[in-house]
This record gives sequence, structure tokens and C-alpha cells, in this order.
Amino acid sequence: MSTPRFLHLPSGVTPCKIDTTRGTFAALDAVPASGVVERWPAILVPGLTGSKEDFIAVLETLALSGRRVVAVDLRGQYETPGPDDPAAYTCEALGADVDALAQRIGDGEPVHLVGHSFGGLVAREAAIDGRTKFATFTLMGSGPAGITGKRAEHARWLARTVPESGLEHVWHAGFEPEALAARVPDDILTFLRQRLLATSPAGLAQMAREVVSAPDRTDELRQVGVPTFVLYGEHDDGWPAETQQEMAAALGADCLVVPGAAHSPAVEAPETTAAALVRFWSTAERHPLDATTTG
Repeated sequence: MSTPRFLHLPSGVTPCKIDTTRGTFAALDAVPASGVVERWPAILVPGLTGSKEDFIAVLETLALSGRRVVAVDLRGQYETPGPDDPAAYTCEALGADVDALAQRIGDGEPVHLVGHSFGGLVAREAAIDGRTKFATFTLMGSGPAGITGKRAEHARWLARTVPESGLEHVWHAGFEPEALAARVPDDILTFLRQRLLATSPAGLAQMAREVVSAPDRTDELRQVGVPTFVLYGEHDDGWPAETQQEMAAALGADCLVVPGAAHSPAVEAPETTAAALVRFWSTAERHPLDATTTG
């Protein structure tokens, strides 16, 4: 569970709704607090139990590089509504949503794409399908196929428990004890509960199935040729470090390990994470045909 450390919106960041050909999505829209938007925009996609708020700590810094940066709720997450049909929450369907968002946000310009954890698997679908030619693609704490280890066990528990017992039970049986053990402040605890209970049960259950069953599409992603960056925390407990390193090597991408961070670098080491993204994006904009490194 990605847990933001604060909820107040930095300067230049506003909540909004983005209308697309595939529906309306809740977002946090960041522009430079001073100066003008002169660089290509970026879209940030959260993980399984996350939301746009997971990126609050990096939005201002990313926008100050002279670009519009948009963090979104996926369909069925928190403030973006979704249907009861599980088919709306496959990686393919959610990837099509990301594609529609990118086309709306880019408005003819190339768009930088960042996917965190499960959001990386979703965003990868958009990068591979070819409808949008992305400027770059960053996999943040994400892997080549379904997640493994304790997080896979947790996802299977969600897939089983949400339909059987509901979100309130999931909160009391799993999320709340985890948050209390981590001594999460009361305002953040209230937000986490609100976020979970606002999530589509059908969406959460299906996305949990997807995160453990996703196939390896590394070869297909490499063939697309989008400049790719692999970034993960030093103490990531999601996909193993060696798995993410091997994926980066197969993609011909740089691989940055963020010191001190775990599975959510944008929360746990926001300045390091934001600086790495800005370097990567700026390199791509200077060398649009060959931008596979962070410079």
C-alpha cells in the first residue's frame, strides 16, 4: 500500500477531471509555479492499491523543469469511477485508458509515461499498443511479468477476499493494521481508509488478479523502441532487484537504484526520484532518437 507522507498540494498543483474518449479521470495537474510550460508533458500512473496522491511529493519538482505533469487515478481507483465489469480492469483495458489520457494530455506533443508497480504493467500496454508514440517510458518499482513474493500473496488475498467479504473487511483485516504498525498519522490514516472504500471492489479484485498473472512482454516493449528507464528503491520488496536489473539489460535501458527507498520511491525519496526523471526526460528531449540513458 503506497502511503503518501502528506496530502497538502504544493504550489502549482491542482485537482481536476480529464475528459477522454474512454471516460473522465480524476487527476492532479501540475504546472510550473513560476515560469512557463516549455517542455513535453508527463503522465504518472499509480499502482494497485494506490492513487494519484502517491505522486504528490514529486509533482512540484517535476513541473519546475518546465513541463505539465499529470498524476491520475486509474479507472475504478479512488476518485475515478468504474463499472462492476471485471473486463474493464485488465491490463489491456486500463492500458487503453492510459493511451486515451496521454492523447488528451499531449494534444499532439510527445508524452513522457511513468508507471509505478502495477501501473508499470498497465502503462506498458499503452507503450506497446502503438496508438501513442511516447517520448519515454519509465518503469518505477515494476517488473517484466507478474509480481512475486509477499506482495503476490497479498494480491491473491485481495482477489479472494474483496468479493467474499467486501472493502470494509479488507480495511480492518489488512490495511488498517499495516498502517497502524507503521504509525501513519491520523490524517493519512483517514485518507487511506477513504481511498480504499471509494475504490471499485470489482476493479480492485481484478487488478489484483492481473498483477500476479501478467505475462512477460519485455521483448515486445524492446521492439517498440521507446526510450526506457528502470528505477526502483534500494529496499524494494516488490519485484526482486535482480529481476528489475535483468529487465533493464534486456531493454537496453539504464537502471537506477534509489538509495534509502523501498517500493515507492516517489514517496520515500522524492527529490532523488524527481531529479532522475527530469534528467532522463531532458536527455530524451535533446536527443529524441537516442535517449536510453539518464545522461
